[in-house]
Amino acid sequence: MPAILKIDEIKYLLKDVDINHAMEIGFRAYSNGKSVVPPVGELLFANPPGDVHIKYGYILDDDYYVVKIASGFYENPRLGIASSQGLMLLFKQQTGELVALLLDDGYLTDIRTAAAGALAAQYFAPKIIKSIGIIGTGVQAKLQLEHLQNQTDCKRVWLWGRNLEKSEILKNKLKSNFDIQIAADPKEVALHSQLIVTTTPSETPLLQKEDLQPGTHITAIGSDTGTKQELAGKILAHADLVVVDSLSQSASRGEVFQAVKLGVLSPKNVIELGKAIQDPKLQRSSDDQLTVVDLTGVAVQDIMIAKSVFLKYQQTKNNELLE
Repeated sequence: MPAILKIDEIKYLLKDVDINHAMEIGFRAYSNGKSVVPPVGELLFANPPGDVHIKYGYILDDDYYVVKIASGFYENPRLGIASSQGLMLLFKQQTGELVALLLDDGYLTDIRTAAAGALAAQYFAPKIIKSIGIIGTGVQAKLQLEHLQNQTDCKRVWLWGRNLEKSEILKNKLKSNFDIQIAADPKEVALHSQLIVTTTPSETPLLQKEDLQPGTHITAIGSDTGTKQELAGKILAHADLVVVDSLSQSASRGEVFQAVKLGVLSPKNVIELGKAIQDPKLQRSSDDQLTVVDLTGVAVQDIMIAKSVFLKYQQTKNNELLE
């Protein structure tokens, strides 16, 4: 009988999991050719606007494979429903048996995305960060900021969202731990921030090259389909380092896809994250460099977080039997 893990239990188990380390293992395996990750399955909806991603795969010589369905329906909050939904299925790699059904409501996708953002900052953000810029006001905006605290002790934040009321709500949620200023526009965020995270479903660029300070690092996570774009192509064209979580996915989605389509960036000038974190020569070498990490989400992240939660579940059950 497969284990059925609901959201509250998943959150409890996740407290004792080193998610950042798990993500690093996954990205290394992916870039080293040690995983099998087919192209993303995708459903796009217009009315109401939403997208569903089906990601699946396995790491070679591992015990499990994963199938993940995650969605974002951006008008859900009006109905009192979270925009993120979904689940993960964990199977034995040797027999195909279902061992765990993780009813996470998209939570694990949110957490693994935030952990990837923190990993990007670890290797590519400048050493001196006076202010963090957050563009967007949803779940990922909050989680990215919280997970960045694993890499920096910076508490000063410039926040911008299209909806001022949502910006104020997010500010109030975080004000006990952060000094948050609400910006009038994305340009004002860039004017004050050395580390910027973009978290919106925008289909038109929110940041321009001339908005940025020298030495800025940007982690772009919102553009995970072929129609979304948060950064002007010239940002990537002028960046000293452009990094993606998946070279193959960047051929059809994300900021790199948009810049290549515009003809301002060559795919030859893009590095894969799993390679870069293994080679210091491919990482930031100066606080004057402009760096961009484009994250579209890779199935190895889902494999690693689903496996980690299940192993922690097994450990907890075994400990209970021994008591």
